Amino acid sequence: MIQEEIGKLKEGRYIVIDGAACIIKKMQKSAPGKHGHAKYRVDAEDLMTKNKKVIMMTGHARVGVPIIDKLNAQVLSVSGKTAQIMDMQTYETFDLEIPEALDGKVIGGANIVYWNIMGRKVMKSVKS
Repeated sequence: MIQEEIGKLKEGRYIVIDGAACIIKKMQKSAPGKHGHAKYRVDAEDLMTKNKKVIMMTGHARVGVPIIDKLNAQVLSVSGKTAQIMDMQTYETFDLEIPEALDGKVIGGANIVYWNIMGRKVMKSVKS
């Protein structure tokens, strides 16, 4: 995780709120008062749970920005809602939960894209 000023972030970028990696959906800036600082309201969505999160901070406050690795893997086998995956670079094997959006698309031998978000792995898509 790296630190960045909230005023330099934009919609579509990632931010850490309450220890969870989120994507910024909307940012609003309020103008500063006579002796105050500009404030930002950030509406974000948790990447794992899809829950909405809202924070307000001054424009010079620093926030965490997660490092997200987007990696390729191959499906070795599927058992119910879980797939055994092999990373294409390190050849490490591990189990990943199959998201509802990819139900029926994840089969043995398929290539997938998964994200490593702050140490947690999530299956994102099936390559065709």
